Amino acid sequence: MAKRPFWRTLYFQVLVGIALGVLTGWAAPALGASLKPVGDAFIKLVKMIITPVIFLTVTTGIAGMSDLKAFGRVGAKAMAYFLTFSTLALAVGLLVANLVRPGEGLNVDPAALDQGAVASYVSKAHEQTITGFLLAIIPDTFFSAFTSGQILQVLFVAILTGIALALLGERGERVLGTFRVLTALVFRIVHMLMYAAPIGAFGAMAYTIGAYGIGTLANLAALVATFYATSLLFVLVVLGLVARAAGFSIFALIRYLKEELLLVLGTSSSESAMPLLMEKLERAGCPKPIVGLVVPTGYSFNLDGTNIYMSLAALFIAQATNTPLTLGDQLLLMAVAILSSKGAAGVTGSGFIVLAATLSVLPTVPVAGMALILGVDRFMSECRSLTNFIGNAVATIVVARWERAVDVGRLRAALEGRFGELEEAESDALQIDGKGEER
Repeated sequence: MAKRPFWRTLYFQVLVGIALGVLTGWAAPALGASLKPVGDAFIKLVKMIITPVIFLTVTTGIAGMSDLKAFGRVGAKAMAYFLTFSTLALAVGLLVANLVRPGEGLNVDPAALDQGAVASYVSKAHEQTITGFLLAIIPDTFFSAFTSGQILQVLFVAILTGIALALLGERGERVLGTFRVLTALVFRIVHMLMYAAPIGAFGAMAYTIGAYGIGTLANLAALVATFYATSLLFVLVVLGLVARAAGFSIFALIRYLKEELLLVLGTSSSESAMPLLMEKLERAGCPKPIVGLVVPTGYSFNLDGTNIYMSLAALFIAQATNTPLTLGDQLLLMAVAILSSKGAAGVTGSGFIVLAATLSVLPTVPVAGMALILGVDRFMSECRSLTNFIGNAVATIVVARWERAVDVGRLRAALEGRFGELEEAESDALQIDGKGEER
């Protein structure tokens, strides 16, 4: 199989788009800020296709399973994983914030802060409740799930459809065959949309640099640097150990997903690479039903980067405003954050909204202090998205390994960059089998 020239790979093209976006935003801030619709358009294109990707992947995966009890077992294991590592991410953020103390010495008077700047986020946060979140999983009608843009609603309908098809037996085979053809069609559309990825990354990055300016990082460099370092520590050490225990390397996984990670970095949205992540995990040997369940659910429940951000940002505000927090206050903060992060799942700008929801419950930390980090939140959004993305990739492989459902040879070949050789060997084997049948 001939290797494509590097300049034709998505990785290189997105990298060029990001670099040109940074340069444009820095050299011509007004022009860069005006390019926001370019990045937004690409993200809308991807979100347009996410609903059919999730529905078809989950439905065909469940309908093709011989044991429906296994599906419930996978869901339980996934939720246990999400809860464990979301809590651990919050704890890591609190620990680092107490050790580094990035907000110490700023001596900000909360009364002098512009509360109006964060008022809209606070109002959105008050709208999010656990009960409301759970009820929102059920769509108003069967078909409204496909137009609402809510991932969990689509997942809910897909699970019901997949189970119903499985229970129909032979009568459901014809519908299942049609869905499989539609799945191939939808993923072909995904690949077509990826031709616009470099342009989308260019527009999004030009807007970020042009609108906010690299100079805004100087004032809060300690917070941003601490957040990036903590996220890197969590990915390489915590998720690295989890990956090693599951029999694969976190570095190999990052290399395997490098194109998707660059896309997330450029667009500041992990959703922009969700369809590609699902496809790549399947190609690496993870079963379709597990990928279809764990990845979309993880996008709402497994937000490692967002959790690290919440605990770090909350303690930064407390330190900057000289607000003392006892160990009990910090444990309460973590407990509230665990719940509020689920209540605001799937909301645009959820990281900042979840932080507002958490601080609203804790009267000790002034919510107005969020105005301090509003200017650099966009720069931390990229890191949140990257960490969430890697966390969900690891979670999917780990759950699949727990189920002993991973093709280990295929996984190693994919992560070691030998996937082309494996595909050639499989193709040759199929040809030999075909000739044998003809004879």
